[in-house]
Amino acid sequence: MHGDHGHHGHVHAHGPHDSAGHGAGHSAGDSAGDNAGHGGSHRGGASWRTAAQATLHCLTGCAIGEVLGMVIGTALGLHDGATVALAVALAFLFGYALTIRGVLKAGLTLREALKVALAADTVSILVMEVVDNAIMLAIPGAMDAGLAGPLFWGALAFALAVAFVLTVPVNRWLISRGRGHAVVHAHHH
Repeated sequence: MHGDHGHHGHVHAHGPHDSAGHGAGHSAGDSAGDNAGHGGSHRGGASWRTAAQATLHCLTGCAIGEVLGMVIGTALGLHDGATVALAVALAFLFGYALTIRGVLKAGLTLREALKVALAADTVSILVMEVVDNAIMLAIPGAMDAGLAGPLFWGALAFALAVAFVLTVPVNRWLISRGRGHAVVHAHHH
């Protein structure tokens, strides 16, 4: 997305390299010494750390929406299907909202920010939601345990943890191809 920064003819796509300096500009990734540390090329794919950071960002929004949806649905005594639908809708809402908030700070318009969020988060949130809701439904009694029951909270925490672990490789694959959170990284200077 950036094109050539004019640093030794090196092109940065912001995603396939480790984002330890993310948010701190390009100080670390643009030096000749760091390029040598990367082998002079980013063709090796995204780092696991970058993918885990992107997944953690996604998990934060998903978890807020998921927990809120599960709590509301359980408190209102909604059917499992209605509770899951509410949790999924809120997970997407909060997941997108966190990304939109971040890229708006980079100067994008709301419409541009929405496009970035849709491109960056849709697959990640979808994978996470399928996994964690399938686990919640598969654990006997978890959906009916009630908000005061340790089974409900334990199952939800376990489901979100498994969803995180299974989504990291998906995000790594997306970022290595300039998709997913690579789109967001292109707007953080």
